[in-house]
Amino acid sequence: MQSKIPTIKNIINAYNKIKPFINKTPVLTSTNINKILQCKLYFKCENFQKTGAFKFRGACNAVLSFDEHKIKNGFATHSSGNHAAALSLAAKLRKTNAYIAIPDNAPKIKTDAVLEYGGKIFYCKPSLEAREEKLKEIIYQTNATFIHSYNNFNVISGQGTVAYELFNEIPELDIVIAPVGGGGLLSGTSIVMKSLKKNIIVFGAEPKNADDAYQSLIAKKIIPSNNPKTIADGLLTSLCPLTFKIILNNVEQIITVNENSIILCMKMILERMKIIIEPSAAVAVAAILENPSIFKNKSVGVIISGGNVELSKLPFFDN
Repeated sequence: MQSKIPTIKNIINAYNKIKPFINKTPVLTSTNINKILQCKLYFKCENFQKTGAFKFRGACNAVLSFDEHKIKNGFATHSSGNHAAALSLAAKLRKTNAYIAIPDNAPKIKTDAVLEYGGKIFYCKPSLEAREEKLKEIIYQTNATFIHSYNNFNVISGQGTVAYELFNEIPELDIVIAPVGGGGLLSGTSIVMKSLKKNIIVFGAEPKNADDAYQSLIAKKIIPSNNPKTIADGLLTSLCPLTFKIILNNVEQIITVNENSIILCMKMILERMKIIIEPSAAVAVAAILENPSIFKNKSVGVIISGGNVELSKLPFFDN
């Protein structure tokens, strides 16, 4: 399953499957921000999605894709962020368990969300190796089914429903831009947009301090993330072969941005639109801010991937 690439038909099927359970998130605009950035922006606001991020779409589609008799042992994953909460809620909808390997330095707001949605937490050291080892222990003990946060056909199909909703509402887009970490959201976005409008341009956005996707597209091979240090904590993961292949075929460019621009765009969205977005979502806006000539006078769809951030730790409080 992991080697199979979703089609637009798979994504439409996913949308019909998860539609009763997800929020159809709004597309918001701001005349003020349009003037500042000199283009017409349409913000697809997944910060209003259940669990506060787009991740619920993919987790929901994956969990709903299993027959009743196959879910009795629950689901498992390793995640320190939005996928952990998303899988916990999706499992709860199916009246089964979610077992999550979480690093012991994960933010309390993230672990609280997992517990609130009924997930069972197993702490581990904050390294990929430790997370994967703890996950193996969980699966051995529970016989739960592993749902990867992005290296999964049904997860990518679910994430593509964000762009499907956006296109159905705003078909006149010239450009769509989404943040990229592991690549599930950008993969699904690019499949939808390139299937429904051949001449549309799809960009990914990534912090300069975690630019493995940018490097991978330049090298035309996966360059793993190497000690990334960015405020955009949702974009620390590397592409997998599945998402890399999709992005390589469909995405024109990965645009990298500075940390200060990420913070500035979080603040701008809060001040001008009165909504809170997480740093990972602000990366897509920062790409527009730093590259005005690319986007000038264009109609641009911006995927706001989520809004999960601790209010006491908003990075511009002291600015």
